[in-house]
Amino acid sequence: TLVTAVKKAGLVDSLNSADGVTVFAPTNDAFGKIPKADLDKVLADKKTLTSILTYHVVPGKLTPADLAGTHKTLQGDEVTVTGSGEDFQVGADKASVVCGNVQTANANVYIIDSVLMPKS
Repeated sequence: TLVTAVKKAGLVDSLNSADGVTVFAPTNDAFGKIPKADLDKVLADKKTLTSILTYHVVPGKLTPADLAGTHKTLQGDEVTVTGSGEDFQVGADKASVVCGNVQTANANVYIIDSVLMPKS
């Protein structure tokens, strides 16, 4: 679902070329928590979709040691991460990190169990 959303928002090249980012990647089940009608509406609205997706990306490759704290997202708002060790929560909705510090060519990925929603 995340890959489909990134493609619909036209963010594939931007994310693949971003140098050193941290991505909070919602699972398919996380997207499944959103009512289908609401999810379909967001997927059809490129501006809103882009805002939500870029809210899941933070500049810099954050290691677990750097993860706790408040970080400015590519969307512009800040996201707060709490916790330590192998137990982290992300954002106001306290999305749990279910798998963390997955290394890719240009990012550290933390897989989360809820979709983060920016304030605006």
